[in-house]
This record gives sequence, structure tokens and C-alpha cells, in this order.
Amino acid sequence: MDIKKDFPILENEKIAYLDSGATTQKPQEVIKAVQEYYEKYNANPHRGAYSLSIEATQVYEGARQKVADFIHSKHTEEVIFTKNATESLNLIAYSYGMENLKQGDEVVLSIMEHHSNLVPWQKVCKVTGSKLNYMYINEDFELSDNEIETKITDKTKIVAITHISNVLGTINNVKKIIQYAHKKGSIVVVDASQSIPHIKIDVQDLDADFLVFSGHKMLAPLGIGVLYGKKELLNKMSPFLMGGDMIEYVYEQETTFAPLPNKFEAGTQNVEGAVGLAAAIDYIEKIGYATIQKIENELVDYAREQLSKLDYIDLYLTPNKENHLGVISFNIKGVHPHDVASILDTEGVCIRSGNHCAQPLMRYLGIDSTCRASFYFYNTKNDVDKLVNALNKAYKMFEKYITK
Repeated sequence: MDIKKDFPILENEKIAYLDSGATTQKPQEVIKAVQEYYEKYNANPHRGAYSLSIEATQVYEGARQKVADFIHSKHTEEVIFTKNATESLNLIAYSYGMENLKQGDEVVLSIMEHHSNLVPWQKVCKVTGSKLNYMYINEDFELSDNEIETKITDKTKIVAITHISNVLGTINNVKKIIQYAHKKGSIVVVDASQSIPHIKIDVQDLDADFLVFSGHKMLAPLGIGVLYGKKELLNKMSPFLMGGDMIEYVYEQETTFAPLPNKFEAGTQNVEGAVGLAAAIDYIEKIGYATIQKIENELVDYAREQLSKLDYIDLYLTPNKENHLGVISFNIKGVHPHDVASILDTEGVCIRSGNHCAQPLMRYLGIDSTCRASFYFYNTKNDVDKLVNALNKAYKMFEKYITK
């Protein structure tokens, strides 16, 4: 099965795209779906009584139903469209966190969190007088049961946790964390941005209170994200943004708000993004998560094996393969990651370099930044070989300058 042929940008055989953790490439089916929307259905949804606007509304709400079915949401109105996971997390922090936290309460994060699931909670804790605590990783780059059970206490009101680290590829046992947190009376926010492209998510099985992800990391266009929240929680929360389509009645001094999901979707929405997300879901389901995981497990195992042979690099990943997925961070000893990435680019190998929006994690690891290769099911072992060959070239260029 030649999956790459479905992705126009990957038809360039000179490119080994290994930055899917930042954004995935888009299959032709998603591109066509967005184009078809503009050609046949473009109008402002929820606004007009004319047929084109009604069709745009049907397309938009059809995408919401598609997402609800995809994540097994109990109610369709529990799916809120945002522009990305960052906006979703900010919505939760401001609309839930600001209204429910008080002096003496605690919020618990992992040290692995992306800044988007960290900085908003810093803000909320400072405003509310709550305390921000962290769960730290062990020598295997994982959260131990002891760390989870020590940090999540009766004072904990919110736990915000990444499902898969965007730096380490560590898979956190979020179901276990949710169960323990609920016993302590805490709600749990799951950042599924790095997991949902690779793993089937069932929000009811997880019993997640909130779960967020970005469409562009799972084959959809940029600018569309999802916030899932339990209906009983969302109904009690105040709107995050104010404006058109999220109101019921507006008077000179007072306003009443529309019911879910409109309450949290102010203004004209990214309908074409929702259409693209629905098409991406169709494509993922056509390939099947079982196939995706089979391809990726073989690919990442091969990458781990080949990179482990390079004695000039440091790898930052758990030795427990079953707890690792999609991402490999590494450094050439003595060489800045930006220099490595630039040299790899001359060989057509696309990787990420930097702190990956996870500076506290980098600081905890005692480093400033890493190179990161992130894989998806459209990658091949040939892409890994290109990566290794390019790394050998980079090392040879810097070898005489490296202090050993």
C-alpha cells in the first residue's frame, strides 16, 4: 500500500518529512473536501434563511456530529469547535479554572506539558491564589505511580495532562490518572494533540472531563481545533468569547446566551476547517487505527534501532517501547540542534529543532533544546535511512570541532 501517493506534497521523493508532531501533511481527500465546500456550499452558517446558508449549516453541524462519533462523545453538543488545542485549553482555563478555583486549591500538571497546557494555568493560579504543582518524570522519562499518587491530593481540583509528550513520545496512562484524580475530587483535562492522530480516543471510556486536540496534527487543515467537555460542566461555564451567534437575547444592559455548543462559538466559524476535519476523520477511519499503529510501531522501532547505533548522539526516550509513540528527540553531542536541522535540510530531511514549546521539561532534563523526528503512517523506513545518512553527514562536518 503506497500511502504517500495520497499526499501531493510527499510526491517529491527528495523530501523525508519528519515533523508531523508539528503539523501533518494533508491527503488529497481533505484538500478536495475543502475545495468542494467553497465551490458548492460557501455561506455563513446559522445566519441565513436561504438554502445556501442552510446547506452550510448542515455541512458544519455534520462535521460536529462526525467528531462526536469519532471520539464517542455522549452528546453532540459536547463538541466545541475552536481554532486549535491552544484556544481550547485557554477556554477551559478561563471559563472553568477562573470560576472554580480559590485560595488553597491546587492544580497539577506534568513537567512534560506543552506551554499551551502550562502557561494558562500559571495565569489562573496567580489570579485565584491557587497553587501549581508538577508531576516529574523518572529516569525512564515516565510518570511513576508514586509520583501521580503523591502529587494528586485532596487539595487538587484540576489535573491537566498530556496524553503523549510532544518531546519524548512518552504515552501517559491517562485513564489511570483520571480514575485516581476523580477519587480525589479533581476534574481532568487531557491534551490529546499528539495522541489522537495515532490512537483511538473514546472520551466515555476514559471518563475525561475535558479533552482537546488540533485538527492540523491529524491531517486536517490549520485553524480548526476541538474542545470536548462533559455537558454538565460546559453548561455551568461562562462563555470565553462574546459576539454573534453565541447569544440568545441582547438588551441594552443584559444578555442571555445560547445553549451548547453555540455558547462557546462566537462569531463566524472556520467552516471549511470543520469540513476538512471531517474529511480527515473519514480518511483515518478508511486506513484504520490498527493499520496506522502497525505501520508506526514498525517504523519507530526501526528508527530507534538505527539511531541507537550512532554513538555520537544522545537519545531522549523511554526504553519501554510499549509506552512510546511517534516522536524521537535526540542531539548530536556538542552540536547545536539548529545547526543539525539546517544541515539535514540540505539533504531533504525535515525535522524540528528547538525547545518544542516545553522549556520547563528541557530545563528539568538539563538541556536547552533537541532535534526531534516525529513520524506518521505515511513515513517509510527509507525516510529513516535518509535521516541517518544526513546525521552522519552532519556529524562528519562538525567532528573535528567537537570536544570529546
